[in-house]
Amino acid sequence: MKTNAVIFDAFGTLVEIQQPTHPFRQLLREGRRQGRLPRADDIRTIMTRCLSLSEAALAFGIKISPSQLAFLDQCLEEELASIQPYPDAVEAVGLLQAAGVRLAVCSNLAMAYGPVVERIFPHLGAYGFSYRIGVMKPQAAIYQHTCDLLNVRPENELSGQRRIVMIGDSERCDRDGPGHVGIKGYLLRRNGDGASNLSHFARSVLSDR
Repeated sequence: MKTNAVIFDAFGTLVEIQQPTHPFRQLLREGRRQGRLPRADDIRTIMTRCLSLSEAALAFGIKISPSQLAFLDQCLEEELASIQPYPDAVEAVGLLQAAGVRLAVCSNLAMAYGPVVERIFPHLGAYGFSYRIGVMKPQAAIYQHTCDLLNVRPENELSGQRRIVMIGDSERCDRDGPGHVGIKGYLLRRNGDGASNLSHFARSVLSDR
C-alpha cells in the first residue's frame, strides 16, 4: 500500500529538550513536601487539560507563593527556550512535504509545549496534542482525532486505499497504539537497534509511493 500520510511523535522524535528543568515535576514535589501524595492520574491531568503552572497548582491543591511561582515559570521558560529540532527531523519533514505527503504530529504534551512544536514545525497539516484533545496516547481517540484534523482516514490493508503511518520513540504509544485504529506504527530508536534516523524513514516512505 502506498503511504498517504505520516504522523510523528514530538519529543524524542521531532524535537528535544536540551536543558530540561522539569517545572511540573518540581510543582508535584512541592505538593509532596506539603503532604500531598502523588496520584496515578497526575500526569494525565497535566497533559489532558489546558493548565498553566498556577492552574495546575490550584487543580492539585498545592499552595505556592508568588516567588515560587515566578521561579517555576522561569524554569518553564528556560526549558521551552532550549527545545530544538533534530536535524534529521527537519530533513525528513522537508522531504515528505516536497513530495506532497500529508504530515501531522500526535503527542502527549502539557499546554505550554504545543506552541513551541508548532513554531518549530509551522506547516504541518495537523497538531494532535493531548491537552487539546483531552486524551493521551495510546488511547485510540487521540490517533483518530489527529486523522480527522488531517482529513485522512485510516484504512485496513484490504481496502486498497493509501495507508497512514506513524513513527515515534515509544513502543506502546507510537508503534503499537496506532495499530488499534488502522495506522501502521514504527519505532524510532535513536540510541539502539531499529529505525534510528528520520531521514532514512522518510526515504523509505517515499520509495513506496
